[in-house]
Amino acid sequence: MSTNTDAIDVVDAGATSLLRFATAGSVDDGKSTLVGRLLHDSKSVLADQLEAVEHASRSRGQEAPDLALLTDGLRAEREQGITIDVAYRYFATPRRRFILADTPGHVQYTRNMVTGASTAELAVVLVDARNGVVEQTRRHAAVAALLRVPHVVLAVNKMDLVDYAEPVFAAIAEEFTTYAASLGVPEITAIPISALAGDNVVTPSATMDWYGGPTVLEHLETVAVVADPSDDPGRFPVQYVIRPQTAEHPDYRGYAGQIASGVLRVGDAVTVLPSGRTSTIEAIDALGQAVDVAWAPQSVTVRLSDDLDISRGDLIAPTAGAPGVSQDIEATVCHVADRPLTVGQRVLLKHTTRTVKAIVKDIPSRLTLDDLSQHPAPGELVANDIGRIVLRTAEPLALDAYADSRRTGSFLLIDPADGTTLTAGMAGTAFAEAAEEAAPAAAADDEGWDF
Repeated sequence: MSTNTDAIDVVDAGATSLLRFATAGSVDDGKSTLVGRLLHDSKSVLADQLEAVEHASRSRGQEAPDLALLTDGLRAEREQGITIDVAYRYFATPRRRFILADTPGHVQYTRNMVTGASTAELAVVLVDARNGVVEQTRRHAAVAALLRVPHVVLAVNKMDLVDYAEPVFAAIAEEFTTYAASLGVPEITAIPISALAGDNVVTPSATMDWYGGPTVLEHLETVAVVADPSDDPGRFPVQYVIRPQTAEHPDYRGYAGQIASGVLRVGDAVTVLPSGRTSTIEAIDALGQAVDVAWAPQSVTVRLSDDLDISRGDLIAPTAGAPGVSQDIEATVCHVADRPLTVGQRVLLKHTTRTVKAIVKDIPSRLTLDDLSQHPAPGELVANDIGRIVLRTAEPLALDAYADSRRTGSFLLIDPADGTTLTAGMAGTAFAEAAEEAAPAAAADDEGWDF
């Protein structure tokens, strides 16, 4: 293990690198067929799985195997020919490993796309070449921008149905790229494909010689996803305090967890939040061995030179780049529960390993993804709504802006009565922050929860 304290060499991508990506698109754009084609043509489908798909296809009167059935696993999905739930698939090629989230296309399942794309490093947005960019396409681009997905692929599908016409592809690619770029999507790659015929999915198309770019799989295998963790601030949420108190280790006190971002080094001056106490990293244990340096997303045990009162939920960060702490949080959220989120509602806020009580003080606005307009003072958020909220927590939180850190800038709101996940939150500003200022909502009745 490298102990270089100046830089961390993580560019060993090769066959061991991992890419998390999500697919999205309107109904019948061919998402599940594309995923099935990727799995089939990359030899990632077991023989018995393919046999089951062939049998199911024959029973439905189809001559060729319906590759969409490889991902549409729910009975309702197969009967309706749509995707409802987020289907996760794991596959690998000699060059890279993949975790794929096939998300549904219906408007009422926007929350499912948020779930699938929340951890994605790349989003594949499908467009039917016959229909072009539609409202749902814009919604999916907006969600990808909102979640700060760094890479977006526009897959213009069903090119076989428009005679593989280059002008059709060029017009769609230009319209989508202009819109996505206006939302702040940093990288957009457009690829013309036919998922049903296999054109430009895994192998280059023989009928689109006017296209000289990569296939979908080639782009997935080569897109840069490995970054130098030294560029990110160090964040170490404590999961567990290790105190064996044995004859062999009578005074051992270690703080175990997964590094959320950045790098930790022996000798670093650190601050424990939210208490603000300071110390120095005395040792780092990884896989039972002492190391001089560790980086995200390694799981390690950190030992400090001072005996401090540290417990699960505390955050250890290098003092030089430690985040601020606050009990007042403004965030963009996507409401995922069937029951609404209302002003004055008492919730639990889970941020990394810390869970605290909180109150919804205000819901300044609700965002309409169709045109990115803000609707002031909606009073509540219902399922699939995206909006701005203001929270007050019972205890201070060390929360980064989501734009700076997707890991430590995100949180969940939980119903304290039954543990149901209510809302997924992203601290700080959203891409639509320039919209009109919302009118202030009425003050919440927070008796008994006055923080």
